[in-house]
Amino acid sequence: MEQRHLGRTGLRVSRIGLGTLTWGRDTDEHDAADLLKTFWEAGGTLVDTADVYGDGEAEYLLGRLMEGLIPRRDLVISTKAGSVPDPDRRFDGSRGHLLSALDASLARLGTDYVDVWHIHAFDPYTPLEETLQTLDLAVSSGRVRYAGVSNFCGWQLAKAATWQLAAPGTRTRLASTQLEYSLLQRGVEREVLPAALDLGIGMLPSSPLGRGVLTGKYRNATPADSRGASEHLAPFVAPYLDDTASRIVDAVQTAADGLAVSPLQVALAWVRDRPGVTAPVIGARNAQQLTAALSVEALSLPDEICRALDDVSAPLHRYPDHDWSTL
Repeated sequence: MEQRHLGRTGLRVSRIGLGTLTWGRDTDEHDAADLLKTFWEAGGTLVDTADVYGDGEAEYLLGRLMEGLIPRRDLVISTKAGSVPDPDRRFDGSRGHLLSALDASLARLGTDYVDVWHIHAFDPYTPLEETLQTLDLAVSSGRVRYAGVSNFCGWQLAKAATWQLAAPGTRTRLASTQLEYSLLQRGVEREVLPAALDLGIGMLPSSPLGRGVLTGKYRNATPADSRGASEHLAPFVAPYLDDTASRIVDAVQTAADGLAVSPLQVALAWVRDRPGVTAPVIGARNAQQLTAALSVEALSLPDEICRALDDVSAPLHRYPDHDWSTL
């Protein structure tokens, strides 16, 4: 699998990442082992997790597999901290919480460092400077090699990245940002992606297959074994089952038919090769699904197909999001 630099850093990662959102909850140890081995054998390196996935079970499971199945040195482990199970305060970016969460993640993963550590979301109740100084502490201590943020909107990302570049002292440059990005969700193109491109920050799209909808599996009905039929994941899929999404899914199917490939491959290749994207993170349910996704390595979409998909899925950009030079 092709390797790409993560933003403006020396770290290289596979251009497809493996997500672990369901590990330890819907994905058991046997299936997780098959997924990780399949990914590794295909040349994949970037494995993305978080301290709250499966209430910590995803990290614990990944740690066990690294211990007995895949050498730690062969993987680029990305995890996150900052989400908390508190209905009154969903995110905690304070120094105390983040450092405690990092120590707990390292213990579950069974490693003394993570390659990339992301702040899971912006915390409006903690000064941003405190959160960013925590990234500096984590890197300077050797427990974290590179730092990034997740779910930051455009101004939040730009403010955080600029502070790290401009503030005095030794600061940790932001390497990456992780947000949802697909043909069904192109909101990052308004401000986040332009900021990331300008600042040299690598984009790691989550849900690059539109929460599974872009595979076409929901075109006629909801499969009984799908996430859309799952009690706790059905609300996650539901927003992308409307008429607008249906038109985009139909266009993806048409492109797939013309290229003699699957809709999954078309949708994944489109987002993988968007400007600023380093590696979309896919959350396959089993090794068979993952193998199908990894087969996209050999596919590059023709320009005319990309333009057609761009047109049918184009988000509405109005003042002041437009580039003024085009108005």
